[in-house]
Amino acid sequence: MTKLSFAAVLITQGRHRFYSLTLPSAVLAKTCFVTTRYDDPNEGFQRTLDKEKAQKIADYIDKEGGTIPTAIILSAQIESSFLYNSKNKTIEFNDIRKAFLILDGQHRVYGFSLATTDVRIPVIIYNGLSRRDETRLFIDINTKQRPVPNELLLDIKALAEYENESESYLRIIYDLFKDDPSSALHGKLSSAEKAKDKITRVTFNAAVKPLAIVFGEKEASEVFEILNAYLKAIYIGFKQKSIESRLVNPYVFRAIISIFPDTAGKVKDRYSDYSMDNFYHSLTYFLKTLVPPKFQRNIKGIKS
Repeated sequence: MTKLSFAAVLITQGRHRFYSLTLPSAVLAKTCFVTTRYDDPNEGFQRTLDKEKAQKIADYIDKEGGTIPTAIILSAQIESSFLYNSKNKTIEFNDIRKAFLILDGQHRVYGFSLATTDVRIPVIIYNGLSRRDETRLFIDINTKQRPVPNELLLDIKALAEYENESESYLRIIYDLFKDDPSSALHGKLSSAEKAKDKITRVTFNAAVKPLAIVFGEKEASEVFEILNAYLKAIYIGFKQKSIESRLVNPYVFRAIISIFPDTAGKVKDRYSDYSMDNFYHSLTYFLKTLVPPKFQRNIKGIKS
């Protein structure tokens, strides 16, 4: 049977020992496997592979010359006959299809296999783990070693120059609401992380993005002025019902933004400009018939 050998470093963390090295993507593709709950309900513990996600990784490597330095986490299987030579500082294993079980990085491994570019991949290999140990490590990786939240990623996209036109447009509007002292949402926004009683950039974008058709080619500053007038009118109505604190509830915020187009249409038909007073008058019936307990039940049914 063919053996493969690569230089590796033995690392000890407390009672755990593992090996750090790099492997060619072609070797990973032919020696690694996953076991999903769908394919193996008794022993499997991973999610089903998302081929579209893997293809995006392949395109990132081939078309953009991308780099993914995060290590793939593997567990050597008995069939691999995994050995470490402390004198030469190398590992050796059988060149077989199921030499290693992937504990973390299945989409990266599959993506690398789809790519035409052969690259060296950082790898961490555990040896001698039981299925219980493998499952526990998988759980630890996916609960205690959490990824960066979407709120932060969205907030720093401008720095990385990764924003598309829509994201840039929404970022400017959000920042105006965050920084302008006259904003109805001043002090009520949290751009980089989730926070109690704050609207995140993710929530804001999800609510406001569908309004692009309504605003057409309007500048971000003009959109801010119109939406701010609308939200101020909403805030006054909420305050009269003693529910102003609910304005920053993600479900409530998305609900009130969803009725903006109809309200704006009424203002346009009846008045000359999108002022706070004109929005308030157009919302009179809605605000007057608003029953707080019923309103609370209704907004819970709106999907986020």
